Amino acid sequence: MIKVENIKKIYPGKVPTQALKGVSFEVRSGEFIAIMGRSGSGKSTLLHQLGLIDTPTGGKILIDNADVLKLSEAKKTLFRLQSLGYVFQEYALIAELTALENVYLPAFALGGDHDGYKKRAKELLEVVGLEDRFDHYPNELSGGEQQRVAVARALVNQPKVLFADEPTANLDSVSSEVVLKLFRKLNKELGQTIVMVTHEEDDKKYVDRVIWLKDGLIEKVEKNHIIKR
Repeated sequence: MIKVENIKKIYPGKVPTQALKGVSFEVRSGEFIAIMGRSGSGKSTLLHQLGLIDTPTGGKILIDNADVLKLSEAKKTLFRLQSLGYVFQEYALIAELTALENVYLPAFALGGDHDGYKKRAKELLEVVGLEDRFDHYPNELSGGEQQRVAVARALVNQPKVLFADEPTANLDSVSSEVVLKLFRKLNKELGQTIVMVTHEEDDKKYVDRVIWLKDGLIEKVEKNHIIKR
């Protein structure tokens, strides 16, 4: 599914910062992976390279056998819309759009049948437990509800991979548990491949493997032997 080979990222400046120093690993289809490590270890930087939000200084990224770093910028944009889903720490919902409109926005960007993607957006809001919030605006939703809208939006184009960058950082413990259990449900029941950055040690129990980063390198890979319910 995802094959990462010797990814490096250097930020230029008077004193260049080497955020990633040669990272290699693979993610199998249907896995739920966490990327963890201390602040400054390179977690979010790595996720941004994998999700084509940023471009690495060196290395190779294959997603479904496609060498995505060789794509033109236009093709990268299309690949992101068609094959990748994103959930961010700050929800990134559009305040002027309802929950339903926020969810089907990426599908609208691809064109296609309006009734079809509107129907799928409603189905996804039902999956995340917001069937009674279709017409609510972001400021009428709690933080946990907004993040569940963001999850539904990330899935509307049926992505190969769902990337989540600190998705529970702005949530209380109850809402965090709801979102993480939702991720696990999507992973187990729909086979959704998920790569999540988190700093919360307790989040390990929801994932299949943890890739630990330290100073821009993989420190260790930890397989989860806990039976998840």
